[in-house]
Amino acid sequence: MTDAPFRPNGGRHHVVIVGAGMGGLAAAQKLKGENVDITLIDKKNHHLFQPMLYQVATGMISAGEIAPSTRQLLRNQDNANFVNAEVTDIDIKSQTVTAVNDEFTRVFEYDSLILASGSGQSYFGNDHFAEFAPGMKSLDDALELRSRIISAFEKAELTDDPKERERLLTFIIVGAGPTGVELTGQIAELANRTLTDVYSNFSTSSAKIYLLDGAPQVLPPFGKRLGRKSQRALEKLGVDVRLNAMVTDVNEESVTYKNMKDDSEHTLTGAIKIWSAGVAASPLARLVGEQAGVEVDRAGRVSTNEDLTVGEYSNVYAIGDLMGLNRLPGLAQVAMQGGAHAAKLIAAKVDEESTSNETEAFDYFDKGTMAIISRGYAIVKMGKTEITGFVGWLAWLGLHLMYLQGFRNRLVAVVNWAQNFFTRSRSNIEITKQQAYARNIIDNASKQEVK
Repeated sequence: MTDAPFRPNGGRHHVVIVGAGMGGLAAAQKLKGENVDITLIDKKNHHLFQPMLYQVATGMISAGEIAPSTRQLLRNQDNANFVNAEVTDIDIKSQTVTAVNDEFTRVFEYDSLILASGSGQSYFGNDHFAEFAPGMKSLDDALELRSRIISAFEKAELTDDPKERERLLTFIIVGAGPTGVELTGQIAELANRTLTDVYSNFSTSSAKIYLLDGAPQVLPPFGKRLGRKSQRALEKLGVDVRLNAMVTDVNEESVTYKNMKDDSEHTLTGAIKIWSAGVAASPLARLVGEQAGVEVDRAGRVSTNEDLTVGEYSNVYAIGDLMGLNRLPGLAQVAMQGGAHAAKLIAAKVDEESTSNETEAFDYFDKGTMAIISRGYAIVKMGKTEITGFVGWLAWLGLHLMYLQGFRNRLVAVVNWAQNFFTRSRSNIEITKQQAYARNIIDNASKQEVK
């Protein structure tokens, strides 16, 4: 005999939201005050403002500024309950979600389900690359990268071998999308500005920084003009940008790529490799897509109806990186607006007096895309409007401050940005061995358990 699936007391419409990221949190907050009970489930106990992860990885801000406690964010929302567990199974026919936290398992029964579990790093079938070139999708990733990056400078101080120092100070970033470009720019600033006078035995500006991408331009979604400007800005920082470069191998010592123009093969040797070349939707999207009998694309995104429901299941919504609708990009704004839209339709369904059309199509409003290249320089694309330089940088600061959760986090972020702008200091470049090596140790231990 098994325990009956859990649902809150009181008999109200029960909304289960899987994922407390940008979309999931937006949905939960949109349902505040509605005649529903909400269970928000996430394997992390914090909400993550992912667009600023690279600033954690390069010591600009601390982890806490972009990862507030989910429970505390919902403390004043009486109809919401947070569950810290990983969703391992969903059955859309029986309307249940199974969540696991170590030895604890609970099955939740829902009336409406919002899938907002986001995406992970994609290595395009070469998952073994991950051991040597971590991605940046979580706090663990960012802290690991910070430890590896700063450790490279610390080790370079100890060696007297010029070739070993060159290897240690060679950074290879794969992927010239917004994450890769922003991370590359910040590593260049670390080498050329922040750390220039803190080491005795070498010059940090001797660091070699490579940015590789198989596309013919930097930042393809921004268009050719902004892509060229971004490339020139990076090159001005000393970054070696190599385009039409399809990576074919990553190992402990090097990255090998093929030049797509002439099929020539090249190998770069370096200690620090970082992967930001692709994303894959949470496996839950494929699980639900197969149950609903709808298409799932190569990135694992489930095809949705115009109102974000899945197949014939009008009570199941997929949002953010999980939805494959109209080729919308995997941006925070898409997730947030999708979460608010799903919440709006659910609220209309439970409000018997409402005249709202519960199958209203999702109409995404493009508020523009942004990428920060360096201190005081960013690019912004809003429809046909393009902004670069200092004005773009101010626009980036303003928008990201608006979406950070919590007054304290906004205040601390501003202080850190101001400190870095007017001085060369960064207050968050502490490192630990645990951050640098824990991921691979845990992965290896998990493989041994499976055997």
